[in-house]
Amino acid sequence: MSDYKIYLNGGENAALLIHGLTGSPFEMKHLARKLNKAGFTVHAPCLAGHGKTVKDLSKTCWQDWYGTVASAFIDLKKNYNFVSVSGLCMGALLALQLAADYEDEVAAISLMSTTLFYDGWSLPWYKFLLPVAYYPPIKYFYSYKESYPYGIKNERLREFYLNGMKQDSIAYDTIPSESIHELHKLSKTIQKIIPNIKTPTIILHSLEDDLASSRNADYVEKYIGSKNVRKVFINDSYHMITIDNQKDNVVDETINFFKDCIKEKKLR
Repeated sequence: MSDYKIYLNGGENAALLIHGLTGSPFEMKHLARKLNKAGFTVHAPCLAGHGKTVKDLSKTCWQDWYGTVASAFIDLKKNYNFVSVSGLCMGALLALQLAADYEDEVAAISLMSTTLFYDGWSLPWYKFLLPVAYYPPIKYFYSYKESYPYGIKNERLREFYLNGMKQDSIAYDTIPSESIHELHKLSKTIQKIIPNIKTPTIILHSLEDDLASSRNADYVEKYIGSKNVRKVFINDSYHMITIDNQKDNVVDETINFFKDCIKEKKLR
């Protein structure tokens, strides 16, 4: 997988996009282009441990992934007063951590397919064992292999994505046990701090999400401390809502929410 990022110069506002675990900025490419067309400068970095090999990923922790996000956010804030943040899957958790740390400096957050719990319909019956996969002796032989339908409902796009995974060009097809453990720790951290997050939030989730059920979206809506929360369910996509059948719905909801939040902040 090539270690690349997306950076598109735009107007006076900026957006930081965060891809998911084992993924790449490719997942955010459509959203990035539409945000840029709507006047945003857009940055979608490649997270630490990604863009190389699965072995490189296994050597990183969630703080390393977050370090990439925080560094990119700080750089954007040097030049833009309003920086909104959007994250997919594990990227949504990193967006929440950023909002907790930087509070009012984050204009708004868009949480897409938030994955606090791996409880989707396509996961194996032994999914409850995933959090313990890091510990000996399991850690020495276990890794989770991505499986059908790979988070994508659109069959043509699924085939393209699957070929990309086979070549490690756009995503890894395996999650090492160490990364599963780190994601579990990140999830527990977010569950503790989410009541303290006051940032305007839009939650976008598919009712057919194969990896993370709608329980994840409901949890965020219930426990987040923000007074400005919008939850939108979509019904013709799986987990990868930024590239699946309703990607334009996801884009429109995100752009409109970001613009509304920025407009409100400017009036204060």
